[in-house]
Parts: sequence; C-alpha cells; structure tokens
Amino acid sequence: MTAEILTAAETRLQKLRSALQSGGLHQVGGLINALHPAEIGNLLESLPPAEREVVWELVDRDIEGDVLVELNDEVRGKLIEDMDAEELLAAIDGMEVDDLADLIADLPETITLQILRSMGEQDRERLSTVMAHPEDSAGGLMNTDTVTVRPDVTLDVVLRHTRQRKEIPQGTDLFFVVDRNDRYLGSLDISCLITNDPQTMVSELIDKDLQGILPETPASDVASLFEDRDLHSAPVVDENGRLLGRITVDDVVDVIREEAEHSLMSMAGLDEDDDMFAGVFTSSRRRAVWLGVNLATAFLAAWVVGLFQATLAEVVALAVLMPIVASMGGIAGSQTLILMIRGMALGQVGRSNARWLMFKETAVGLLNGLGWATVVAVAVVLWFKDWRIGAVIAAAMVINLLIAAASGVIVPLVLKRMDVDPALAGGVVLTTITDVVGFMSFLGLGTLFLT
Repeated sequence: MTAEILTAAETRLQKLRSALQSGGLHQVGGLINALHPAEIGNLLESLPPAEREVVWELVDRDIEGDVLVELNDEVRGKLIEDMDAEELLAAIDGMEVDDLADLIADLPETITLQILRSMGEQDRERLSTVMAHPEDSAGGLMNTDTVTVRPDVTLDVVLRHTRQRKEIPQGTDLFFVVDRNDRYLGSLDISCLITNDPQTMVSELIDKDLQGILPETPASDVASLFEDRDLHSAPVVDENGRLLGRITVDDVVDVIREEAEHSLMSMAGLDEDDDMFAGVFTSSRRRAVWLGVNLATAFLAAWVVGLFQATLAEVVALAVLMPIVASMGGIAGSQTLILMIRGMALGQVGRSNARWLMFKETAVGLLNGLGWATVVAVAVVLWFKDWRIGAVIAAAMVINLLIAAASGVIVPLVLKRMDVDPALAGGVVLTTITDVVGFMSFLGLGTLFLT
C-alpha cells in the first residue's frame, strides 16, 4: 500500500511538471485543485522555487490556508513573504484555532494584529490558550473545539443538543463529560447515542479509564500514549482537572512523522524543516557547519596516525590495513547508537536499564570482535605471510569493537543529560571515538610488537 501511495505521488508530480513545461496552466490548475491540501503541500515541496511560485498562484484561494498549514516552515515562510495582507487574511479566514496557532508565528506582525482584532472574544481566548504552550507539547497540539456534556442528563438531551449545534468538530469520536466547573470526569463514546436507550443517563455510560493529559506533556509522550492505547482522541486538562481541549490522532500522526524526519535528518546535521530545493549558497552554508565539525575530528584522527609515522614507514602493511580496524569499529558503534536513539525516543531506555544494556552490547561487541578478528587475522596472515601482523590487527579489532559497543550506549545517554540531541551529535562523537581508538590500538600494538 505504501509503495502504491508513493507511486501515485510520483505520477502526479510527473504529470504536473509535464503540464508546466508544456505551458498548460489551465491543466495544471485542474490537477492541483483536485487534490487534498496535504497532497498539494507535498507537491509544492517537491518543486524548484520558480515552478513552485507558478503552481502556488494556481491554488484556489479558498484552500490556501489549509495548504500553508501542511508545508514545512521554510517553504511556508517564503510563500507568505510574497502574499499581500488581503490575500493572507482571506487564506486564514475560517481556519481552525489549532491550525491558526501553527501558522500565526510565521505571519507579519501587522497581519497578526488584524487577525486578533477580527476574532471574537471566545476564539481569541482559545487561540491564546493554545499559543501559551510550546508547539511540541500537548497544549500546543490540542484543539480547543470540543463537545462537552453533563453526567446528569439523558442521551436524548445530548442528542437534541447535538442536533442544535448542526455540526460537530471534525474527528469527534468522544464527547467529554464535565461538571459545572468544567472539570473533566470521563468520556462518552459517540456510538453510545445510537446503541443505547435515549432515556439512559450519561452517568451510567461514562468511561473513566481515559485520563486527561496535562498541557505540558511532551508531544513525543502524547504520541506514545496514543500508540500504546490505540486512541483516536484524548482530553487535555490543567492541573485542576479543568478541560482545556482535545488531541486527535491526525495531530499525533504529524508528530510521529516529524520525529522520524528529525531523527533521520539530524544524523546528517540537517533540519527537517529545510527546503530541499533551497538555493545552492543557502544549502552550502547550512551543511558547512557539520562538515567543519567533522573535519576537526578527522584532524584529530590524523594526528593520532601521525604519532606513529616511524612505525608506518617501517611496516608498510599497517598503513594498508588501518582502515579495516576503524571501519569495523564505526559500523559496530553505529548499530548500537541507532538502537539506543530509537529506544530513548520510545521511552524504552533510561537509568534503570542502562547498565544491563551496557553489559549486553559489550558482550555483543566482544563476541563479534572475536569472530571477525579471527577471520581478518587468517586473511592477513595469508596475505602478508606474517602471523604477528595478523595477531596485531585481531587484537586491535577486539579492542575497538568493545569500545565502540560501550560508546554506542554511553554517548547518547551523556548527550541527553547535557541536553544535546543524540541524533544530531551522536554520530560525529562516536565516529571520532572509534577512529581514534582504532588507530591508536592498531598502530600502538604494531609499534610494540612489530618494530
């Protein structure tokens, strides 16, 4: 199914670019506006800037706001820069409060003030409630538009009240039961209105198992909660238990996707909100920072090698075999590091089990080290006809794989304690350790036993 979705997206992009190249703007407009806003957003992010501007002009004004919400920060910011005040105000007209909260930080201050002045007091208060919390928290994810009922009424009353509303918030699967002070008491599944006697009291059907989520709860913890309990929506409550809003599964899917993108891009020192089609100089500047960091660590490894110039001049075989030790340590350490980062993201790794993981990964490193060291030693002896070189590289590999495994556990834990993203800095730190230890152990042992 995933492959079919990706193929469909590639087909749409190909058709769109063909239409653009042929100058058929009417056809392009038809292709674009027949799509969901999220699909339009994905297509816009898949186009170079010049084509993106042309396509954006063809998007229906009625859905511009919905499309803007779906775009990453950089692409959205560039499109907003080129929109005039009247167009921006029209785009966000009628937008839901949680979507508006995501968008408003990118709007010019004058537009923001106009929006706030045009909003009713209730909507302005809802917007302030959402914006009072960090974007990556439960409070930042929540939508304040909820359906609440009292426990002391019948289902018939709830039905009549619902009909009077004429519409309910999109994605509503639960009504939240509150007391007179808006304190959350539990939930009422919307299906209960159909499957039970209309004269049944809400208090008889209330589900108290679904606990409220505090607004400061990290978005990653909210995503884990939804995954573990198969939730479609959940209430957000303050420290006094008063209902503030709700989080729906579509918001959580966005969190999961963003976390996956963040982990992947951070390993290369990149930001998931960067525009893939940004200018050459902009992209070069961003990547230069981590290239510089990597260069500094490479010089450190080169300095270690330089300490053994005399040994390398005397035993040339060591220079030929050096990359093997560092490479094996790097791969072994990366395997452990990736498992640790994943476990930490899922809340499966902490102080309570770190020692056990250290023992386990070190044992894995030792076992793999001994196995592959034997293979490499045999190959080296057959190649260079010198058992001493085989013994040296075998010992160095065992040492480096042990250190790599231990570092794969320790490095992310230390970085997290220092409030540094392990996905961002872990790879660079680990590579430095395995290179330095690999070269030091191999060349050091070579100096001791071969010269």
